[in-house]
Amino acid sequence: MSQDTAVAGAQSPRAPGTRRRREVVAVLLFSGGPIFESSIPLSVFGADRQDTGAPRYRLLVCAGEPVPLLTTGGLELTTPHGLDALSRAGTIVVPAWRSITEPPPASALAALRRAHEEGARIVGLCTGAFALAAAGLLDGRPATTHWMYAPTLAKRYPSVHVDPRELFVDDGDILTSAGTAAGIDLCLHIVRTDHGPEAAAALARRLVVPSRRGSGADRHVDRSLPEEIGGDPLAEVVAWALEHLHEQFDVEALATRAYMSRRTFDRRFRSLTGSAPLQWLITQRVLAAQRLLETSDFSVDEVAGRCGFRSPVALRGHFRRQLGYSPAAYRAAYRTRHPQPDEKPETDTYAAVQPAQRDQVARRTIPSQRERPVG
Repeated sequence: MSQDTAVAGAQSPRAPGTRRRREVVAVLLFSGGPIFESSIPLSVFGADRQDTGAPRYRLLVCAGEPVPLLTTGGLELTTPHGLDALSRAGTIVVPAWRSITEPPPASALAALRRAHEEGARIVGLCTGAFALAAAGLLDGRPATTHWMYAPTLAKRYPSVHVDPRELFVDDGDILTSAGTAAGIDLCLHIVRTDHGPEAAAALARRLVVPSRRGSGADRHVDRSLPEEIGGDPLAEVVAWALEHLHEQFDVEALATRAYMSRRTFDRRFRSLTGSAPLQWLITQRVLAAQRLLETSDFSVDEVAGRCGFRSPVALRGHFRRQLGYSPAAYRAAYRTRHPQPDEKPETDTYAAVQPAQRDQVARRTIPSQRERPVG
């Protein structure tokens, strides 16, 4: 196929209502994208494995900006298609976006919006969620991304209901996944949705990965580190903080462990994660409290102590600011939505939760992880 040397000037959009085949998958690549995330949809949807029982997709690899695209390790990529090919796809995957602080090209955002308006299914893997959010496609919807970047996504786009603990979130025509390998889980979920569990299982066997992994409280995705920080000296400090959330320590203590002044530590931490260290620490403590509220019978006071909050009042304040629930109301709503096998939903307790909050629970996602100023 011929190379598209420019991505501007997309073809006229199809008329609204034109049916798009979801088996036609466009993967939208940008410069600076990590090669691992980019390769996931290419491998899942681009290879013909029908001899093993896996389904066949038609793959369109598209550049979201002028080629060549630079990626991990200084590799240069060219693609057969530009933004015009998005008009032919029923599924569009954005594997990653290179920066959580830089907006994607306006032409790419417009193409994503137009494709969605015309019925395309839009998928964001890891930081690809930032591209979807910048296009306005996540407004009022549940979504996930890598846990390290979730507070930034929630703060920059407050209308997005961000849950960093999910492997992926399927909201019908908009889907997002957490960091790195969770993109495989979401792509297999798409195959399962399109062609059934046997097709997904056949593909998983070929890829030598689990057909389906757990989600929610049974995973500890926040124990991993994103690629960008994994080799940095701050990685050890972040890992220590995650292992000691039950202890009371502050950002000054983390700066001391990193052998940095508080100002230097704050600057380095923000440059790596996009989040202020204090807000990141509070978010991690709230996440830990969520897990205990879901999986234990500890009182709210005990949960506060086990998550490093100095008092139950501090837990309640931060919990409500980030989730819109009190800890007690959150536990009641969660247990109504996820009853034990020998329990029946407590409809009276569930009814006590505000209607908007019930809607969030019914959408099978945790309420918004909105990052707000402390104090």
